[in-house]
Amino acid sequence: MTSKLTYAGTIGLAALSCVAATPAFAAAGTTAGTQITNTATVNYQVGGIAQGAQNASNTIMVDRRVELLVEEDGTTTTEVSPGQTNAVTTFRLTNKTNEILDFALTASQISGIAAAHGGTDSFDVTNVRIYRDNPTTGTVGSWDVGDALVTYADEVGIDASIRLFVLADVPAGLGTNAVAGVRLTATANEGGTAGTQGALVTQTTGANTAGKDTVFADAAGVTDGARDGSHSDDDDYTVKTATLTVTKTSRVVSDLLNGTTNPKMIPGAVVEYCIAVANAAGGVAATSVAITDSVPTQLTYVPSTIKLNGTVTGATCDFNGTAGGSYAAPVVSGTLPTINPGQTLTLVFQATVN
Repeated sequence: MTSKLTYAGTIGLAALSCVAATPAFAAAGTTAGTQITNTATVNYQVGGIAQGAQNASNTIMVDRRVELLVEEDGTTTTEVSPGQTNAVTTFRLTNKTNEILDFALTASQISGIAAAHGGTDSFDVTNVRIYRDNPTTGTVGSWDVGDALVTYADEVGIDASIRLFVLADVPAGLGTNAVAGVRLTATANEGGTAGTQGALVTQTTGANTAGKDTVFADAAGVTDGARDGSHSDDDDYTVKTATLTVTKTSRVVSDLLNGTTNPKMIPGAVVEYCIAVANAAGGVAATSVAITDSVPTQLTYVPSTIKLNGTVTGATCDFNGTAGGSYAAPVVSGTLPTINPGQTLTLVFQATVN
């Protein structure tokens, strides 16, 4: 490193001693711009008589080593539902530079390639934006209304790590295991003025100077190269939804001539309907599953015959369940509170043939 050397006096033959400054040393190293001065002192004698000490000083300036790290905060995908708003993925940005810096932030989407947690990117989220976690108010570590919407990270301290949330909205109509990958990229900008984004940091070219030079030391991110003043990492959203299929069957319970023995669908016969709702395996539970069925004009609803949460054996309705639901002519209705993945539940009711 180029130094600034100042001599005072004439150096003769005598004992030599050094005194050096010892600056504070953080994980990122001595703060950039620090001036380090050490002074050599020479004492000597002439004819056995001590003469005045002679000193020589040297001052060097610590250069700036720019390094940053963007990493997903966690190890799993963010599970989302079709139509969900404000879906959150979380990242951490660490300033490993020996100086306070701002960082320009960009949230982007990957397209058609492998996602961070498996699967292939297959859709885009919308309304993508970035928030900085407020470490003193609200729910620290989780996104809330107290967090600041940002386009850059302001005044990130030496060795400091901050949490950033990427929020997005998920389109409706997506199937289970659809994946959208998102990428957060940070780029070093000059710090020093709170509330104002500093200029892009550039690397010093050519020989070392006596001033504060800049050297990029960042590793390669998922898309950016090593030693370019930027770093990036990926996270993803994975859709988990309930995929429902509905089957409606019926059976003749009785008629006025045959009773319950081999009944036929003649006027006066009682017919029982079964509406079976199946939730495919591999998704998530469907909740508040509301069923409505209009009774045809050729039939008359039998009061108090609605049963909910019945079961199916194989592909055959068991025509069972718990009393519930309601009837407001001509509509039968009922709600199945929860249908878990791989489960089938039913609504059953009876009517007579007019």
